[in-house]
Amino acid sequence: MFILFIIFLFQNNHRSYCQNASRVNIVLVMTDALDGRLTFEPGSRVVHLPYVDYMRQLGTTFLNAYTNSPICCPSRAAMWSGQFVHLTQSWNNYKCLEANATTWMDLLEKNGYLTKRMGKLDYTSGGHSVSNRVEAWTRDVHFLLRQEGRPVAELVGNMSTVRIMEEDWTTVDDAVKWIQQTAASSPQPFAFYLGLNLPHPYKTESLGSTAGGSTFRTSPYWLTKVASDLISIPKWLPMAAMHPVDYYSTFTKNCSGAFTVDEIKNIRAFYYAMCAEADAMLGQVISALRDADLLKNTVVIFTADHGELAMEHRQFYKMSMFEGSSHVPLLITGPGLKSGLQLNQLVSLVDIYPTVLDIARIPAVSYVSGQSLLPLISASNNSTKKEHRDWVLSEYHGCNANSSTYMLRSGQWKYITYGNGLSVSPQLFDLRHDQDELHNVVHRFPDVQTHLEKLLQSIIDYPKVSADVHLYNRKAFSAWHQSLGSNYSQVIANLRWHVDWQKDVLFNERAIDHWLYGLS
Repeated sequence: MFILFIIFLFQNNHRSYCQNASRVNIVLVMTDALDGRLTFEPGSRVVHLPYVDYMRQLGTTFLNAYTNSPICCPSRAAMWSGQFVHLTQSWNNYKCLEANATTWMDLLEKNGYLTKRMGKLDYTSGGHSVSNRVEAWTRDVHFLLRQEGRPVAELVGNMSTVRIMEEDWTTVDDAVKWIQQTAASSPQPFAFYLGLNLPHPYKTESLGSTAGGSTFRTSPYWLTKVASDLISIPKWLPMAAMHPVDYYSTFTKNCSGAFTVDEIKNIRAFYYAMCAEADAMLGQVISALRDADLLKNTVVIFTADHGELAMEHRQFYKMSMFEGSSHVPLLITGPGLKSGLQLNQLVSLVDIYPTVLDIARIPAVSYVSGQSLLPLISASNNSTKKEHRDWVLSEYHGCNANSSTYMLRSGQWKYITYGNGLSVSPQLFDLRHDQDELHNVVHRFPDVQTHLEKLLQSIIDYPKVSADVHLYNRKAFSAWHQSLGSNYSQVIANLRWHVDWQKDVLFNERAIDHWLYGLS
């Protein structure tokens, strides 16, 4: 019996080893705030991204990839869970996934993969500053709140200054060591995630502890990667002609003042240079895989949590459904996948979860919102009929926007609606003829609006979701308010408040209390 047991054990171990040996490794690199339009023409001409170019030549570039929520934590929650934001109730940078939520990496580990996460994760509840939380919870209060510092460009170092984002470079160094020392010697296939902070703008320290990140910082070295003559100056609508939610966003991002052409061009140039530094970090990972002879058996995925407006629509940061904010990069390369492919298919970050499971040969799960992209990019799939849904959904419930926002992209159309769908007028953009998104044609194409509104409501009962978010905001703020006790007035006064008609902190406090307790 003992000998039979040993034979049985050997056969099972051998079978498991052979299965693992035939499964590819998976590496996902996620940047923060990289505009997806920079990964293909004409956007790719403005900044040299050699490792993105490498992935584009050897793999697939998705030309229409979107975030499911244009802000860090909810977006990453969607990517890690494979579920739309309203299903996980990842409302803002404070309220996201529970710590025990099942991610695609958890499933890979349960199915024999060696797993490792490094760098920025940012998908579970409880993070970010108090200011960011309170400003998300109180966005329904009827006054304008100047949240961010004015965006500025800051030049540091000289032509030999390469490592500017030191935190990211330290993480990348650790990633290279892990690939060389652990992954390379592992009998198991591995799944590795690297989260980068770049090209997210830097925290503006001079503005104090509650300031946001409004500094675009780079060195002369990285600026040489930018084609300055190709930097466009975005067209802006007059403030009076802006949609009310866009107006609110512009004001709270401290962009309602005057900007010179040079200021705008510098912000954009410095942002592109920061993208080039992030690309170099991607290059370090690719090079480490190649040097360890792992690249030939590794699928590499490159994406971002959201984009960066970089002064488009008179805004910086994200928190908007405009292309600069919501359009993300998505490139996939690896063994058995098509090379040099550019796909117009509409996809989003929730598609990563089922795609990774498909690549790893793990049975699909029923609870995800996304669909596997593998049938679209597999070299062995010669079928001309590759079905994938023809729409993407993105939603936003956080700060710097005074209404829950829902975006449905389908074909050439981008439909954006707000709140309960009645109180705030919707927007409709024809991206085929209006890539700058300056002409809201919702009244010119009522049939298109009717169709997209019906489709949207078949996907999400968004008036109910907006009501749920509103209720959560009131309860969350009330709990925080009560936890402060007598310190409430002092804390609330230090959270970057600004009223455009009356500079009175006491008024702000009363306005919030009236909103909270229904006194007005």
